[in-house]
Amino acid sequence: MSYEKYLVVASKKDRAGINITTQLSQFRENPLFSSLKKTPSFDFYLVEDEIIQTRSLDLDRINQYDFIIFASKHESEKGEKSLTVHAPGNFREARFGGEKGKLCRTSAMFQKQLFEKLIENAEKYHLRDYDLTMEATHHGPLIDKPCLFAEIGSTENEWRDNKAGFVVAKAISEAIEEFKPNPYNEVVIAIGGPHYCPNFNKIQASSNIAISHVISQYVFPLTEEMVKEAIQKTEEEIDFVLLDWKGLGNEEHRKILKGILDKLYLNSKKTSDIKK
Repeated sequence: MSYEKYLVVASKKDRAGINITTQLSQFRENPLFSSLKKTPSFDFYLVEDEIIQTRSLDLDRINQYDFIIFASKHESEKGEKSLTVHAPGNFREARFGGEKGKLCRTSAMFQKQLFEKLIENAEKYHLRDYDLTMEATHHGPLIDKPCLFAEIGSTENEWRDNKAGFVVAKAISEAIEEFKPNPYNEVVIAIGGPHYCPNFNKIQASSNIAISHVISQYVFPLTEEMVKEAIQKTEEEIDFVLLDWKGLGNEEHRKILKGILDKLYLNSKKTSDIKK
């Protein structure tokens, strides 16, 4: 599995998205050269409205590409500095775009490699005080192409921070240029824990495991449909389910989880069992 044509999508209303795409333009080769060399290439698509709303997007245009990267701002109540990566979709209500109970397709391999590139470039260019984190799968849009969000959070200051935009842009360009569908990675969906995935972050950053969709504890009680949707919307074949055991809530939630895993014949491992 490989991707040749990438599309980077941002809203004209979004300062962080414009920041990232402006910085990313310096890393874009002439499309004629990249087509002659048969190397992966990316184009830009700037949208008038919010990119989390499917209706804002020209789906015919999006469907001409192999992989979509949404460049966006991240907002949080605490207003902490952060660079985030996550897949879009809604396990329950679709309060912020997309559809109820439906996820976008995503690649665990690409998510892992982009996350690694963010860490590498943040260190290389001394981007201090920013948390680098995955997020649980949440919000729209809903499209039929594999995709993910790369975001800068969480206030106007960070959205306009040129160094943060540069680090995200460089990470995106390097992930596209160097993407490898590594046969040695173990691919998982992850279940449990809080929205910002502290235990999953460590594993994504420093183990052989590539994490796709993350089902956070706040959407519990877990359902069979949630697990099946997360697996079906992962581009690669799943090797097992990764569990944040302490972040699975109460005994009743663990019992429901075990019943679903048994019914679907899915192996699982706890985060505490993974060598990091």
